[in-house]
Amino acid sequence: MESCLAEFRGYLAEKKSLAKNSLLAYGRDVQDFHVFLQEKDITNIRDVTKTEIVSYLLSLKNQGKSSATINRKLASLRAFFQYLKSDKGFSQDPTEGIRSPKIERRKVEYLTVEEVEKLLTIPDDSVKGRRDKALLEVLYASGMRVSEIAGADLSNINLRIGFIMIEEDFGKARVIPLGRPARAALESYIYESRPSLLRNKEHETQALFLNYNGERLTRQGIWKIIKENAKAANIDMKITPQTLRNSFAVHMMQNGADLKTLQELLGHEDLTATQIYLSFSKNRIKDVYDNTHPRA
Repeated sequence: MESCLAEFRGYLAEKKSLAKNSLLAYGRDVQDFHVFLQEKDITNIRDVTKTEIVSYLLSLKNQGKSSATINRKLASLRAFFQYLKSDKGFSQDPTEGIRSPKIERRKVEYLTVEEVEKLLTIPDDSVKGRRDKALLEVLYASGMRVSEIAGADLSNINLRIGFIMIEEDFGKARVIPLGRPARAALESYIYESRPSLLRNKEHETQALFLNYNGERLTRQGIWKIIKENAKAANIDMKITPQTLRNSFAVHMMQNGADLKTLQELLGHEDLTATQIYLSFSKNRIKDVYDNTHPRA
């Protein structure tokens, strides 16, 4: 199994031209399934049947995993077994015929504009404060996923023009404009704070956001920074990176953004994923109609 997984990762990197974060996600998902099989004393990947796949998906549901997470893991397993069938001569794909669970319509948790402003005033002018300020400003200004901002390098930023480039699957990239506050916070962090974080680092790193050891800030580290600043801002609700991503999307819709543009900014492959924000534009649609239609 381990050798198959290693070859699968190589196949994805070479043939599918997947972005680094996607490669890690596929590998992590298949590795988790490998652990599940080991617990069931199944050591030969050829012994896996539809029964094991369904059993694994049920175990994920019992762990409280969301339908979206289960769907992603199933998609990773489909890709893995299709690879084994097409490239390794396996006779069957045990994921065939297994239906993806229906994704529940989740509640959109977001901050008001006033709450965002309150959050963004918390970081001070210390080395850590400048980093935190830049991180929070960019998250809100761009709507980036936590994995995307954790994986961002200096080369992804253009301060002169004012944009951040996010690498996606199949060699694609999306470019998101950054407003003046985010650009100013980034410039302050990159030129005044980031060098201090690198002082104890033997080798230079291209990672955009760094921890105290001069290493790339992890997703867990980003969560912690958001939690600390939200607590200091006396914001009662539980705030995560997704909360800031939702806030970006909701505020865009409330101010007249169209769904297609928002889809591109968020990096959603399917427009249905963006439609959870559609309800936030209803009042705006009425305003636009009243102000623009000759017979309104």
